[in-house]
Amino acid sequence: MKKTLGLYIHVPFCIKKCNYCDFCSFPSVNDTVKERYVDALCKEILSWSERASDRVVDTVYFGGGTPTLLTASQLGKIIGTVKDSFCVAESAEITTECNPATSDLEYFRELKKLGFNRISLGVQSANDYELSLLGRLHSFADAKKAFYDARQAGFDNISVDLMFSIPEQTEESFNHTLDEIFEMSPDHISAYSLIVEPGTPFFANYKKLVLPDEDTEYNMYTGAVEAMERHGLHRYEISNFAATGRESRHNLKYWRCEEYLGFGISAHSFFDDERRENTSELDVYINGAYTAASRKILPNEAVNEYVMLKMRLSEGIDESEFEKLFGIEFGKAFGEALERFVCAGLVVREGGRCAFTDSGFYLSNTVLSEILSFEDE
Repeated sequence: MKKTLGLYIHVPFCIKKCNYCDFCSFPSVNDTVKERYVDALCKEILSWSERASDRVVDTVYFGGGTPTLLTASQLGKIIGTVKDSFCVAESAEITTECNPATSDLEYFRELKKLGFNRISLGVQSANDYELSLLGRLHSFADAKKAFYDARQAGFDNISVDLMFSIPEQTEESFNHTLDEIFEMSPDHISAYSLIVEPGTPFFANYKKLVLPDEDTEYNMYTGAVEAMERHGLHRYEISNFAATGRESRHNLKYWRCEEYLGFGISAHSFFDDERRENTSELDVYINGAYTAASRKILPNEAVNEYVMLKMRLSEGIDESEFEKLFGIEFGKAFGEALERFVCAGLVVREGGRCAFTDSGFYLSNTVLSEILSFEDE
């Protein structure tokens, strides 16, 4: 049986950068540059066809930037190149991220014809004032229209992105956002806490931001988890919630340490125990110099990455699988470091599985940093 493979395709264009965005993206790029980029992207995809000929592609994910700034014809060219270059499963999950300001019913219909079967819609908030603070170009009315347009076009798998701990956001306004989103009945919700990253407008004006305090942020997160469960969306990863069978198959590849290839500027890959990083310079990429760096993963790195990523999932770590993969007992490697977190009710180890508790998920970064630093000693 052939190994499965995920593909990530980066489209780095946007109308304008949001105030929190530190992703590799370029606003206000002309049509000629976009066309040249699509050509370069297709050439890079084709260049991998032989090396990955023994894999079956079962997920394709278009991220950005704003992939829906490309025309349907341009997206079709990329999808066609993917299908010409790889063995793509008939049941493959094919997702594109979508900014509500860049789509309409006819566009969604075109995407459906091209083979897309999942939409990830960047809504972020149901409060127009909060959207303006984030620098988003759409209103909540625009987001609702985009959602229902996608439904009308035949998409039965729609994810909505939300943010909490937004400047000036309150528990009440976040709960209002949740109520509005639940009325739309999405199949999947990603709910991320705002992180103020260096190089963003928010970072430059950090002292002026009125951010919710830690207790409020905690209440937002735990309240969202409870509300999701009440509305039939189970938490399968720290920040991701889905109806049964609607988990993001592509993102699960990352968290389960499975193979994926990334195409486009700044894209990353994990293939044949090697990590590859593409250039982040647009002109360099367009001129055909795709890869900036690649290296084999060291054994200790592989262990730490596995623990860090698998513990993000509600399913946690299967300790027998860990031993089979790495030839060491999970308990001997991490048991002593984990013990005080088990006693504190943040981690549970039972039935050969190790996972965070509900309380542990919120403090996962702190717990993992201590566990993984212990492993390195």
